[in-house]
Order: sequence, then structure tokens, then C-alpha cells
Amino acid sequence: MKLRTFFILVGASLALAAYAHYLTHNEMLQFISAAVAVVFLAAWLGKATESVAYYAGGRVGGFLNATFGNAAELIIAFFLVKEGLFDMVKASITGSIIGNMLLVLGLSVLAGGLKYKEQTFNNRLAGHNSSLMMLAIIALFIPAAFMGGLSTDKINTLSIVISVILIVCYFLWLIFSMITHKEFLSDIEPEDGHADWSKGVSIAMLLVATFFVALVSEWLVHSIEFVSHSLGWSELFVGAFVVAIVGNAAEHSAAILMAMKGRIGAAVEIAIGSSLQIALFVAPVLVLLSLLFGNPMNIVFTTFELVAIGVGTFIAISISRDGATNWYEGVLLLAVYIILGTAFFFV
Repeated sequence: MKLRTFFILVGASLALAAYAHYLTHNEMLQFISAAVAVVFLAAWLGKATESVAYYAGGRVGGFLNATFGNAAELIIAFFLVKEGLFDMVKASITGSIIGNMLLVLGLSVLAGGLKYKEQTFNNRLAGHNSSLMMLAIIALFIPAAFMGGLSTDKINTLSIVISVILIVCYFLWLIFSMITHKEFLSDIEPEDGHADWSKGVSIAMLLVATFFVALVSEWLVHSIEFVSHSLGWSELFVGAFVVAIVGNAAEHSAAILMAMKGRIGAAVEIAIGSSLQIALFVAPVLVLLSLLFGNPMNIVFTTFELVAIGVGTFIAISISRDGATNWYEGVLLLAVYIILGTAFFFV
């Protein structure tokens, strides 16, 4: 798609969302138009991030893709926290983690595998990613396991302590992977031949796209409750799948395109890196941000959510630990995602 056509579609979706939000009282139209606009804006964010990543290169580029790919989810979750919709926040965190590990990675591995018989990436990185995801599962499991024997205040304090530990571990991981041991975790892959814009324009595009994602995400949140109640969908399903799929649009496009170009290492970095960032940074930050609103959110997840994250982590580790992928492994990841989605729909 040409950039001019793309931006016409972005502008049209944004205009429709603004019209629905400010000039109508139809909350279903507001939700649908805002969701469509977020998808297009996330794609714009993805293009800008790819362009910036081209100049940054290597693992820094993958980190930028993961970070700004998660911007939509973080912004949506922030407004959910502000509204006190903690169950939906935790569901959206769950959906973002399993969506990146299963849907984004699954589509990337499948699309790349249909073009290349086998693609390889750094198995040392896969091993470290596996260990970090196990840390995330342990950190989420402990509060749920101890919840019955602790008071609300103690659970909140435990949540804050765990959140700080996870954030520290995440920043130490960035230092480890990008500074002290970056040569052991890098992949030698073909680089893209060009960027869509110059470095300065790419950064400006990134900032403008992020602003509009924040604006439309707030519109989306205002209509979520009405839509979930009117359709009879649980907050768990809406948060874990509807909101997560909308917010993951940037990762979908970026990771799949990279896998189809033979850059499966970059695709894995985006998908798994995004899951790690959500689990080790975004979720803890949301817990700390909730303190600013005087209504603290704990880090206790439901059994359904813990099972989904655990299952997603198990299959992702099983498939990625050897540092090689093929199209059938993509099918397996997508199959698990569909199974979980069906189960969440009936909860």
C-alpha cells in the first residue's frame, strides 16, 4: 500500500472516530470506530517504529518495535486503571502476553515458514527469554497463592514489592542484553534496504502517532463497558482478546513482515520481547500508577488468567528453545490461542 493511500485511511478512520465520539450518542458506533482507528494508528506507529529501528539497528531496533508496539496497550490500560476497571486491566495484560506469544509469534512463524523451509535465530536469546517468562509466571503466581492468608493491605504491599522487583529485573535485562552481553545475543540477519522517512521525520512520526493512539484509546475505553454488557461478553474476554488484539496491531504487521523477509530473529524479538515487556514492566508500572489515583490495584490474577499465561509460556518455550522455526510450529501456536480464546468466551 502506498503511503499516501495509507494516510488517507488513517485520517478517515480518525475522523470517523472523532465524529462518533463527539457528535453521536451511539456507544456501539463509538467503540467500533475507535477500535478501527486504533488499528490504523497502531499500523502508523508500527511504520514509524520500523523506520526509527532501521537507523538504530540490531537489538535496539527490536526493542523499539516492542516498546512502541506496546504503546497502545499501555495507554489503553492506563485509562482503564484511571476508571478503576481493574479486572479488565488484568485481562488485557493477560491478553497482551498470550497474544504476543501465541498470535503474533504464531502468525510470524507461519508466514515466514511458508516462504522459508526453516528459519533460525539465536538460541541463547531464546534460553534467556524462557527464563524471564518463568520469572514472570512465578511473580504472578505467588500473590494468587498467598491471597487467602493475607489481608488486603498486605496483598497490596506484596504487589508493590513484586512490581518494583520486576521493574528492576527488566532494566537489568536491558543492560545485560544490550550492553554487557549484546554480542552473545545478536542475530546476523539481512537488513531492510531503506526506511520510509529520514531519521528526524521518523522520530516526529513516532511522537505524533503515539499522541493520536493515546487520544483515541481514551475514547475506546469510555465505550468498552457498554459494549461488553450489551453483547453479553465478560470483561475477561473483552480485555484478554478484543482489547489485546486491537492493541497488538502494530506488532502483528511488523513481526510478520520481518519473518517474511527472513528476519525471524527480529520477529521473535518483537513478539517475545513484547510479552516480556508487558509482564515485567507494563503490569508492574500499572500497579504503581494506580497508587496515584488513590485506589491501588493489586497484582493478583485469576486462575483462568494464570492458566492462560502458563500454557502460552509453556508452548512458546517448547517451540522457540532450539532457535529454529517452521510453519507447522506457527500452526501449533495459533491452535493454542484459538483454544484459549474459545474457553475465555464461555467464561
